[in-house]
Amino acid sequence: MRLRHVTLGLTAFICVAALVLLATKGFNYALDFTGGTATEIKFEQPVDVEQVRTRLEAAGFEGAVVQTFGSGNDIVVRLQPEAAVDGEPAMTGEQGGAAILAASQTADNPGVVLRSDFVGPQIGNELAINGVYAALFVAFGFLAYIWARFEFKFAIAAIITTLTDVLVVCGWFALTGHDFDLTVLAGILSVMGFSINDTIVVFDRVRENFRTLNKLEPREILNRSVNQTLSRTIITSFVAFLTILALYLYGGASLKGMAEAQLIGVVFGTLSSIFVACPLLLAMGVNKQDLMPKARDDIEAELARRP
Repeated sequence: MRLRHVTLGLTAFICVAALVLLATKGFNYALDFTGGTATEIKFEQPVDVEQVRTRLEAAGFEGAVVQTFGSGNDIVVRLQPEAAVDGEPAMTGEQGGAAILAASQTADNPGVVLRSDFVGPQIGNELAINGVYAALFVAFGFLAYIWARFEFKFAIAAIITTLTDVLVVCGWFALTGHDFDLTVLAGILSVMGFSINDTIVVFDRVRENFRTLNKLEPREILNRSVNQTLSRTIITSFVAFLTILALYLYGGASLKGMAEAQLIGVVFGTLSSIFVACPLLLAMGVNKQDLMPKARDDIEAELARRP
């Protein structure tokens, strides 16, 4: 609790920065949401992204988004559904991948198509809407559970802590410009579950200590509660981190975005349950009266008589 002003201030700064990034840069929505063609190409030698983009535009691929991934030899080319080749509608599937490869490679640096996928704009729009519905459903479900599970101040602190973790993950994807697809959305939703789980463990100990250590000041009770759950929090988070790290390294490109979101969420979820959740309670002036649903005067008198 001695560091609460520093940790809360730093958390507020990170959240404001994340909001600014979301407002200015936004997400780099993948084809799951926008629709279009995505072609991954591996070249024999490192390539210059700007030169590849110039060659694609010369071939008639207007508005192509070219990015490197993995090593400098690998690129991904994204085209919106309305993109055209020499005035004709853009090709899809294997034909589209072959056309993009032919336009982007050179004689001294040939390439091979690793993957070429197409998502229609209507499907992308439906996926986006369903993703929003899923996010809202999970968010309201968590809010309802927290509200029923905790007393008022505890519920407010838990909600703020969870939303902070989610905002940090979203801000990271806005900052880096990494693809935001349905797997990333699933990762963010899982971050909510991880964050609230850690917070529940700490808050349960806080409530227990408020009832048994009633002679101590709230600051000391919160300190003891965090320390008593610290080993459990760190060990659980470390094991989860190793598991997700293995998924990030060896799970393939299709799961990399989800694993990235979960890695960031585990780190910040652990830190927030230690350095944010209880300081928020202290800032809101939590005390043992907040845990007394009935005859508070009588219960307080009974607690005062205890040794």
